[in-house]
Amino acid sequence: MEGTRAAIRYAKALLSLALSEKKADKVNDDMKLIANTISNNGELANVLSNSVIKTEVKKASLLAIFPKLNKLTSGLFDLLISNKRIDILHDVAEKYSVLFDAHNGKETAQVTTAVPLTKDLENKVLAKVKQLTNKTVELESIVDESILGGFILRVGDKQFDASISNKLNKLKREFTLN
Repeated sequence: MEGTRAAIRYAKALLSLALSEKKADKVNDDMKLIANTISNNGELANVLSNSVIKTEVKKASLLAIFPKLNKLTSGLFDLLISNKRIDILHDVAEKYSVLFDAHNGKETAQVTTAVPLTKDLENKVLAKVKQLTNKTVELESIVDESILGGFILRVGDKQFDASISNKLNKLKREFTLN
């Protein structure tokens, strides 16, 4: 939890600085690249979180892996290393992208269905979510056969569960209470 709160603070500070220097888009591209690279490379994540590996090696590794980063992004590496927080780089990168999207009025909606969404249904869901939130929405589709049918829609911190499994669980609770 503490690492997450710290990551949010670093991400907010970086976003504020990037906005003032009008480089928020470029820094966001860097943050997405960093988050994806660390997520897809367990070895890099281990290097960053390993306290035995010297900070100079970590910094040299990051600069070798990401040679064409914005000056602000490389400055974040220096700041995290000097504060002995380089292990939260992945979290900072993810939080930055979330804050950047929120700043630009974008939101990600997750829709979970038992079968893959058709393009037509995906467009209808996008239209409905956009109508409800008044923001630009990016839809992330998740297939989970355990919900049996229906859907679960999650936008921000709100969730609408219209799945068959949820309805069956409600019925089961009603019958066990009576």
